[in-house]
Formats: sequence, structure tokens, C-alpha cells
Amino acid sequence: MSNPLLVPFKTVFETAPFEEIQLAHYLPAVKTAIETAKEEVAAIVDNKAPANFINTIEALERSGHLLGTITSIFFNLNSAETSSEMQALAQEISPLVTAFSTELLLNEKLFERIEEVSKQDNSSLNSEAAYLLDKTVKSFVRNGAKLKGADKERLKEINNKLSALSLTFSEHVLKDTNDFEMWIEEEADLAGLPEGAIEAAKASAKEKGKSNAYLFTIDYPSYIPFMKYAENRNLRKKMYEAFGRRGFLDNENNNTEIIKEISSLRLERANLLGYKTHAAFVLEERMAKSPKVVYELWDELLLYALPKAKEELAEVENLAKTEDLLEKMERWDFSYYSEKLQMQKFAINDEILKPYFKLENVIDGAFLTANKLFGLTFKPRTDIQKYHEDVMTYEVFDGNGKFLAVFYADFFPRASKRGGAWMTSFKGQNKYDGKNERPHVAIVCNFTKPTDTKPSLLTFNEVTTLFHEFGHALHGMMANGYYESLSGTNVFWDFVELPSQLMENWCYEKECLDLFAKHYETGESIPEELIQKIKDSMNFLSAYQTVRQVGLGQLDMAWHDVTTIPSDSVLEVEKIAGEKTKLFDGETDTLTSTAFSHIFAGGYSAGYYSYKWAEVLEADAFEYFKENGIFNREVANRYKENILMRGGSAHPMEIYKAFRGKSPDSKALLRKSGLVETVH
Repeated sequence: MSNPLLVPFKTVFETAPFEEIQLAHYLPAVKTAIETAKEEVAAIVDNKAPANFINTIEALERSGHLLGTITSIFFNLNSAETSSEMQALAQEISPLVTAFSTELLLNEKLFERIEEVSKQDNSSLNSEAAYLLDKTVKSFVRNGAKLKGADKERLKEINNKLSALSLTFSEHVLKDTNDFEMWIEEEADLAGLPEGAIEAAKASAKEKGKSNAYLFTIDYPSYIPFMKYAENRNLRKKMYEAFGRRGFLDNENNNTEIIKEISSLRLERANLLGYKTHAAFVLEERMAKSPKVVYELWDELLLYALPKAKEELAEVENLAKTEDLLEKMERWDFSYYSEKLQMQKFAINDEILKPYFKLENVIDGAFLTANKLFGLTFKPRTDIQKYHEDVMTYEVFDGNGKFLAVFYADFFPRASKRGGAWMTSFKGQNKYDGKNERPHVAIVCNFTKPTDTKPSLLTFNEVTTLFHEFGHALHGMMANGYYESLSGTNVFWDFVELPSQLMENWCYEKECLDLFAKHYETGESIPEELIQKIKDSMNFLSAYQTVRQVGLGQLDMAWHDVTTIPSDSVLEVEKIAGEKTKLFDGETDTLTSTAFSHIFAGGYSAGYYSYKWAEVLEADAFEYFKENGIFNREVANRYKENILMRGGSAHPMEIYKAFRGKSPDSKALLRKSGLVETVH
């Protein structure tokens, strides 16, 4: 049969031909692409001409393009539109791809040529090419190119096993998420819930064939409103425990042993490569450089945040006690009473704000913000193939009206999609052969779906999530590098969150909200007093959230900055890791690790601190915008040219300083979070 993955895509903008691809196409396509990539590498190794930058480094950079295209489509869909058949296929495909990648990085003759180039006089290379050479050498060394014999074979085994385990971890979390259903038939059990949440639950029940019941799940659009508003404490507890036991139930989806095996294999690999811990290995190629620097960041944050977080928690507990005579506030009570406290202090909550955040308007708001800052325009296209009917497709133009990128947006939860929100790419950007190949970028979220009577109305948190992922998308769309592996979001992990977190800041500004925050029924712009309340409440529980983020980072390090994997139970590991950031008394049999996909399946191992690290950068960067005007074109151009367009073509600190004109001020985050007013 003809395979659409193995021929040039004859689609609009050469986009992925989703409607033509069948599951049966993937495996043969991957096998063929691996053979093609091997031939490309063999041509480099067997080249009789002396090794130089063009015939070795650049040739290697350009090899494997077909394989990259096919696997990006497959693995992106395995996250956003999967099935049990696709997951089984992933377990077959992943080892093949991992084995090829490992063999490539352990190819002795190839590494000899790379070293030969690195020892030459490379002073004529431009800065981007010189950076690629340096990255290539480091990548090979850090992935075992200097290992011999049994060590090399063991590294291959470890890499193959880790790729399979990460897939299994994700599958287990998705299955446990999809398996939990809480059916409510008594109207009294819906007390406190907003009309929209009730209507969504009724629609979910109807989809399952029950018209006289309400279905709640632990997908975020269902889970979050329930935990914030449901008066029935026992049902809140039930939801909380279901969410906190994903991957921890006594069933075939239990991730406890998988976690230990992943951590153990990562440690063994680090040791093989000459590093004390997996964290030491990872952080060598991050802005932080070492675990010590990460711990210093946390210590500084906790110094200011922990005392205030305890005060914030006490305030919520006091409300629970005075309002409902609750002697002990449990974790499943926190969202409920903190929501009440926010309403009491600021007269604002999601239900007041949601009518002003119709999804389509928020999308337009993101587009208008990008237009005012960078001159971008977005044109909906109905002729771009998509992998699910919910996906929206756009053609993106730069400030000169020139084609810039293809943009996909996928916003609603479904059983075939993993939880959370992320940005990804189906096609990278490069400038090979005199052509600027433009990227195909996607954002995937899990937002509140429309109901029979209401459009999709977003919570303010969902608004900031959309802007966050859109910030990543801008980083991908505006890429303008020569080499694809250094382009767009291919930057250090603790730098990649800067464009996304920076973008969230515009959601709090009147000048931006006036562009799109309009009541879905009346068209009335969001009142100024509500905007002020959003700003006033911006730092509500900010200390608590800071401590929580640090706690998650410390849990990450508890698994990855160790010289031996803890023999304790996963619950005990979490208890010990959380001592410094503990805010609640009492124990529960819920935990985080078994569903902590960021670190066990998503590339953030020994890197969860990156969110806080990037917050320091974005707080400092947004101060620059605020000083000059949030839509100041001069500052926006500096940001576009020095950060968004340059991707990973230089060290991130060099890139940041080129934009800001100085190093980031580490106290900017403390000021933004309201943890200090002035730090001298």
C-alpha cells in the first residue's frame, strides 16, 4: 500500500496529512525512515574527504529529517489523540527510535570525525555554527560516545528501558484518570456548584446514556470547579483522593515500582557517564549549572514565602472554623475555603469573571496581543487537515504580511487526550538550501467545553494558561535560525518557560483585557472595577503557591539528586522530601509522584525548578515592558529579535542580556509576587 508518511506531503503548506494517515502506516514508515537515516549517517562516516564542518557537523544536523517528521506526528498524536492500539504501537516504535538514536550517539567512527572537526581552526565559523559544533561535541560525550565495551552495551539497554517505562507511566496515569467517574443523582449533592459546572456534568452524563444524572471526572474542567464550590465535603474528599491516587491504586496501572525503576536507571546512566547523580548530569546543560544553585534559589524563595504562606493558610483555616465550625481543615477543604476567602476579600471569583472570557474572544485576544507587540496576524484556514474535529487551524503572517507559520489549537478534554496543557511542533524551522522553511506549531489544552446553552467560558486560570501556551507557540512560530536543532523552543529547559510565563502578564493589564474581555451575552467590556479586582487578587495565596512549587521541585530532586534510590515507600519519600515545605498537618494516602508526568514522562526530570527559574527571568523582563509601556514596539522588537527569533543559537544568558541590557534581577520575582515591597 502507498504510505502517505513516506512521500512528500501534497497538502496546504505541506502540513501533516492527518486525514490520510492510518495506524498501519506508522510502523513501516518509521522502519523505512530509520534505514534512510542510517544511510545518511553512513555517508558521513564513509566520506573519504577530510572531516570538516560542512561534511560532518552540518551533514549530521540535516540527517534524519524524515524520521523526525514521522515521529513528531506519531508521538504528538499519542499524547493528544491516542487509543489502546496507538499506545501498543508506541511500545513497539519507541524502542526502535531509541535504539537508532543511541547507536548514532555511540558511533565511534562518526565521533572521530566530529572530534577531528572540533580540533581544527574554526575561527571562520559564524557564532551559530560555532555553537552548533560545541553542542554536537557535548551531546555525543554526554550520551556515551567515550564509553567502551560493556558500559556502552549497558547504556543502550538503559536508554531502551527508560523510553518504554516513560510511555507506560503516561498510559497508566491516563487510564486511571479516565476510569474514575463520580455519578450524582441527588440534586442536594450539587449544592454550591455553579450552573456551568452542573450543566457540563449533565452533558457528560448524557454522552454516557444517562439523562437523569450528573457525571464528574478528574479532568481539570470538571475537577477544579468541584473542589472550589461543592458544599458536600465527603464528595470533595472522594474527588481529591481519586485525583491524588492516580498511578497509586492497587491495579495494573500502579506506577510505584516504575518510578523507582526510572530513577534507578537514570542514576545508573549518570554514573556510567561520570556524574554523581542524574541531577548533576542534567544541570550541567542548564542555566542553573548545578544542584547547589537550584537549592540556593529555593532557600531564597522560602525565606520570604514560607512564613507568609503559613499566615495565608491560617487565614483560610480561620474562615473554615468561623463559617462552618470546622475544627480541622483537610487538604480537600483548602480550595473550597480559599475560594470563599478570595470572594470575601476581593469580591471576585471564576463565576463572576467567566462570562467575560468566552474562548473565541480569548483566542482573538491572544492574536491581537501578538499583533500589537509583533505585528502578527492570524487567518483561520478550513483546508488544513487536522487530527480531530475540535482542532482549529490558522495561517500566520508576520508584520510585513509574509507567511510565518501554521498554527493548530486543540482546546477541549477527551478520553484520548492526556491531561494538562502543552505546546508542540509538527515541523521545525530552518534555512537550509537558501529557503526559510517555516514551522508548524500546536498548542493543546483541556478547557471547559461548550454546553447546550453556553459557549466555552474560561476561568481566569484557563485564560492565563492559554496565554502561557501561546507564548511558547510564539517562540516556535517566530523562530529564525539556520539550524533546526537550535531553532525556536530548542533552548535550555530552564529558559524555555520564559516566553510562556512572560506572556501571562498581559492578562492582568487593562490595556490588554480591553481588547477581548467582553461579556458573552451583552458584548459589554469587562468593567474597570473587575480589572482592578483581578490585579488586587493577583497575589492572593502567592506565598502558598510559591511554597507548593518549591515543594514539587524538591520532590523532583528527591528522586534525581541522590546517589542511591530510596528504599522507602513512595509515600515515605514524599514525606521526607516535603519536610521543608510542609504546610498541612496529618498524613494522607494520596501522593504526587505516581502521576508526576512532568518528571517521569515529560522531560523535566531534575528540571522542575525551571518554572521558578524562568519566573525570575519573566518578572525582570516584564518590569522592562512596564517601564516603557506594555505594548511598546521598541521593547517588543528587542524581545522578538533577541529572544523569540534567536531560539537556542547561543547561551541563554547571552541571549537574555542582549534583550535586557543587563543580567536578570533575582529580586524581581519577589517584588512581583508581593513577597517583598522593596529589597535593598
